[in-house]
Amino acid sequence: MSRFHIGLIINPLAGLGGPAALKGSDGVAERALALGVEPKSAQRTRTALESLLALQERVEFVSYPGAMGGDLLAQMGFSYRLLGDLAEGVSRAEDTRRAVIQLQEAGVALILFAGGDGTARDICAVVRDGQPVLGIPAGVKIQSGVYAISPRAAGELTARLVEGGLVRLASGEVRDIDEAALRDGRVTARWYGELCVPQEGGYVQAVKQGGVESEELVLADLAAWLESEWEPGVRYVFGPGSTLHGLAQNLGLDTTLLGVDVIEAGRVIARDVTEVELFALVEGHPSYLLVTAIGGQGHIIGRGNQQISPRVLRAVGLERLRVVATKRKLGTLDGRPLLVDSGDVSLDDAFPDAVKVWAGYKEELLYPLSG
Repeated sequence: MSRFHIGLIINPLAGLGGPAALKGSDGVAERALALGVEPKSAQRTRTALESLLALQERVEFVSYPGAMGGDLLAQMGFSYRLLGDLAEGVSRAEDTRRAVIQLQEAGVALILFAGGDGTARDICAVVRDGQPVLGIPAGVKIQSGVYAISPRAAGELTARLVEGGLVRLASGEVRDIDEAALRDGRVTARWYGELCVPQEGGYVQAVKQGGVESEELVLADLAAWLESEWEPGVRYVFGPGSTLHGLAQNLGLDTTLLGVDVIEAGRVIARDVTEVELFALVEGHPSYLLVTAIGGQGHIIGRGNQQISPRVLRAVGLERLRVVATKRKLGTLDGRPLLVDSGDVSLDDAFPDAVKVWAGYKEELLYPLSG
């Protein structure tokens, strides 16, 4: 069984300023330690990770040494590997930023981090667009909308993702209060950006069909979203299947049900292409690849769409692959991961642990994938 890779960053200094009545920890952590305040972020992270103990065989953590993650993971018995080096003494903001960069390069599906708003700011400064992150609240002030409501909630949400539950991605604001001003009695908060945050998914309740989503309405919503997001000069490859065919029909496009078609500038420029034709159309040209999952089975590559070959996938780029599937279709998998079988083992291994699934109007889910 392939493991789900989770990045872990603990800010060991988060929350120290609270018990010391310092209105935060930025720049005063050493003072708080000198006053005898004991760090609590590791314990709060432990509370979150306890929800994953039953899933140890399915999870591998990637973290930083010592108090930034390695010590706790060793104590709890998780499978993990460590990146980089941690300088002697207390960790700094640059350690957090460096860790984020290296965790992304390692290809983790999710970055869990324990801290406060200052930690969120450090992550926001270097994280890639679309990299899912989730905060374990451990700071003095939590203004940012990128944290779970509690450490246990962070762990439960992560476990849901590992188990194949539907997890929606949304933008969360990163905000921080000026601590120096706060110590002078002035409250001033700033917006620093947004992070891609997993939130608990769930089946659509707003559609008036007893809580059961309507695939026709979902495809119409997806078509409206895609039409509003067409990028000029970009080619969109539509894979086979009724989901993508229905999406194309809602866009007024005449595509093939069981073939692969290429769309550019809102019109079909090639229908039912061969692998050779498809490669010629995407090589050196910015493109997106849209595929769907086989209901009940889960394959997105290698079943009925062999035109999308390894060289086509490499030419497009795995980061520009999008899965289109309704929640109802994903529900037929009963939590099993999506599957790829491109015929190239090294390429299959390069796929991420979880992929973005377009499931509704401006609604993306994060769903596990296995090669």
